[in-house]
Amino acid sequence: MDDLLAARSQMAMSLAFHIIFAMIGIAMPAMMVIAERRWMTSGEAIYLELAKRWAKGTAILFAVGAVSGTVLSFELGLLWPRFMEFAGPIIGMPFSLEGFAFFTEAIFLGIYLYGWKRITPRAHLLAGVMVAVSGTLSGIFVVIANGWMNTPAGLVMTNGQVVSFDPIRAMANPAAFSESLHMTLAAYAATGLAVAGVHAFLLLRQPDNAFHRRALSVSLLLGVPAAVLMPLSGDINARFIAEYQPAKLAAAESLFETQRGAPLVIGGWPDPDERTIAFGLEIPRLLSILAYHDPDAEVIGLDRFPREEWPPVAIVHLAFQTMIGLGSYLALLGLVTCYLMIRKKDLIKRRWLLKALVVGAPMGFIATEAGWVVTEVGRQPWIIRDVMRTADAVTPMPGLVATFIAFTLLYILLSIAVVWVLSRQILRSPKITEEAAHA
Repeated sequence: MDDLLAARSQMAMSLAFHIIFAMIGIAMPAMMVIAERRWMTSGEAIYLELAKRWAKGTAILFAVGAVSGTVLSFELGLLWPRFMEFAGPIIGMPFSLEGFAFFTEAIFLGIYLYGWKRITPRAHLLAGVMVAVSGTLSGIFVVIANGWMNTPAGLVMTNGQVVSFDPIRAMANPAAFSESLHMTLAAYAATGLAVAGVHAFLLLRQPDNAFHRRALSVSLLLGVPAAVLMPLSGDINARFIAEYQPAKLAAAESLFETQRGAPLVIGGWPDPDERTIAFGLEIPRLLSILAYHDPDAEVIGLDRFPREEWPPVAIVHLAFQTMIGLGSYLALLGLVTCYLMIRKKDLIKRRWLLKALVVGAPMGFIATEAGWVVTEVGRQPWIIRDVMRTADAVTPMPGLVATFIAFTLLYILLSIAVVWVLSRQILRSPKITEEAAHA
């Protein structure tokens, strides 16, 4: 394993681990706020219990996310100093704002955890709202920095050197809105439906347990609307990529030749050397419709780019298909659940729906990981699109393979510890009947 591959592998592993905790940190506070608000309006003690348990879970995941985020910040400086030397003055502002949001979240999470019976109920609820808002903003600022890497704005360059930059324009880069919207909705959908899947599994065994019923209802309130809206944000993202990153779209769809009325390919395995895709199902003109809302629009293929500037087509295509497939399942599940909720049907009596929620529990996180593979690998060979190549951003260091293995083992051990701690929280959940809940 050479230095570039080792550095990229270590960064990818760190990001893949951290993003799960970042997503939960964005969405979990919203669920604890909803639960507390329901306790305040209904008086049911179950919602108070839910809010306290989810607050403890948020604290655990927040701590692990803080550790993994700190590791990432060190890796940026140690593994990618040339990138940081070039881009640091530009992405410094969103990262600084992310740090401000992070510390705000930490402060109000402390108030929320230790403020029960010490501050007024409204002030306590407001503290929870601040945790939720600052957690979401923290994620948005990081995504804005990544958006700049995809669509670098605010730069004035001469002979490959930056002569001036505008950090405000850099933050308002063309990718900022579409990426931030898509990632925020993904966090809400993945976390909400994952929690719903856990409690749906427990309800299949304990259908009369009011605690799991209330937990399911709150988690669906967050996850279902986000899952339903995900295809809309995906449409916005697809049209953005078609305009600003046509090579990424061509790799994701394995479109080797530029053409009008381009088909959408479902599945398949691309062969970049032969410029063909095997076993794929083509839907005529659909890619042109999705990318430009015009069935006869021209979609740029990989033939418009030098071969050395192609992203790894097979990896990007497979990740894109995974993201779309799992996201479509969750969107359909969200639509069905939303319909039943509007009709005021008892979801617990529909065991097929509970089983569907159990199956979908991990899909949001897997789809997000696949989506980030599309985002990052689809930008290759550039770390900053059309400005700096990934190979020029890394600094060779001895021992990267050993540190990659060590960090991978550390992340595996941390994951096991987190799952064990959270599972104890879930398994120790109270068994409360509906009669007792209303007593």
